[in-house]
Amino acid sequence: MSDTLKIFILFIVSTVLHWTFMTIFGGVGISLNVMLVFACAVCAFMKPAYGYPTAFVCGLFLDFFGVKLFGNNALTFTLCASMVYALEKRLDFEAPVPQMLGVFGLSLFAVLFNVALLKIFTGFSAWTGFWPFVAGIVLNALLAPAVFWAVRRTCCKEKNN
Repeated sequence: MSDTLKIFILFIVSTVLHWTFMTIFGGVGISLNVMLVFACAVCAFMKPAYGYPTAFVCGLFLDFFGVKLFGNNALTFTLCASMVYALEKRLDFEAPVPQMLGVFGLSLFAVLFNVALLKIFTGFSAWTGFWPFVAGIVLNALLAPAVFWAVRRTCCKEKNN
């Protein structure tokens, strides 16, 4: 099976998990972003020809179903993909701790960058509070090893840059 088809299947699974977690945690304001974790995992284990489009499409997909500024997630996820590729020589994404730290940092960046974009372009902010903010980032980091394992096991060959 081709890598593109494998990524598409994982994208569907990530989408279902994302909606499930948003349904469970959304009522208390916690935003668990499975799509961001999935995009980071693809970037960590696949060459840029797969990683950048996957990150962009994951962000754009969330933008289609969001009620906020259109395009903010696509831009944010693409920037996160750039950061993963910049960090790949410094972090060993095969181990769970670097995966968790990387996703923690990228989730923090994504939330703050999205809040800043909303404030700049719309004049309002979608801040849910400190504890839901921290909880979403921590849950993303805790979810990272499972998502990274699934991506690595399903569709990874040696990365050829």
